[in-house]
Amino acid sequence: MTTDSDELADLIDREKIRNCIMGLARGEDRRDAQLITAAFWANAMTDFGIFKGNFSQYLDWVVPGSAAVLLTQHKLSQIYIKLAGNVAQCETYVTSYHRVNTGEAHHDITIGGRYLDQMEKREGEWRISTRTMLYDWCQNFGISANWEQGLMGQPFSSEHYTGACANDFSYAFFGIRE
Repeated sequence: MTTDSDELADLIDREKIRNCIMGLARGEDRRDAQLITAAFWANAMTDFGIFKGNFSQYLDWVVPGSAAVLLTQHKLSQIYIKLAGNVAQCETYVTSYHRVNTGEAHHDITIGGRYLDQMEKREGEWRISTRTMLYDWCQNFGISANWEQGLMGQPFSSEHYTGACANDFSYAFFGIRE
């Protein structure tokens, strides 16, 4: 029989897991080693199909990231969590946008897939111990919009309106970096 306190603990664990996964996506979009590191255990393993390795190798791969990938945005949707004590299995749907410099032009590419994460709770903290990426679809939308010309014929009044990995304006917004 579950008690109210068991249910509350379960809800808290699930929210901590979701926050970990969302914080990682935020870190990857900004190529922020600190945010990414906070989501993985040091002995974690990753497998993205195009890259497979331990956490240290993964961090070196994703930060600073490929010079050809100018911008990314990971949108997470449903997260299925199967809890078993201090271990959880999670499936997270992701739609990721990538602005890629092909050498001739910048292209907008979107990928749909799922993260399969093995999570572990150690000393009250949830982090990823294993991540595997599954790819479901990919779409190349062709040549990207030229943000130097603004949006819909109107120039931007400042550079901070367009996405930028490491110099993302949201850091200043949240007071994270001055």
